Amino acid sequence: MAGKIDRIYDALIGGAERGLVDDALYRHVLAECPKASSKRIVKASLLALTDPGVKDAQILKVVYALAIRHRLDPVMDNDFEPVEEPTADKALVKKRKRVKA
Repeated sequence: MAGKIDRIYDALIGGAERGLVDDALYRHVLAECPKASSKRIVKASLLALTDPGVKDAQILKVVYALAIRHRLDPVMDNDFEPVEEPTADKALVKKRKRVKA
């Protein structure tokens, strides 16, 4: 698996060095690594953020923004509907017996 993450990392850094940002960078990574998932892209982004060899602040900002965006993808894609509190039917609710100590 490390090889896949390394290829995604290289594509990510290469695209960021060329000035790609947001969707353009994401499309570049997918073009280089068609089977890259959001999870792997986030892992490669974190690898880039912890790499002491990457010192350009702009590249780090772009990679960070991409990581945050794709880390939140599953949350943002789900349209959560408000959950209603279940109403208890009094006939179905059993009363607890008190245990005397």
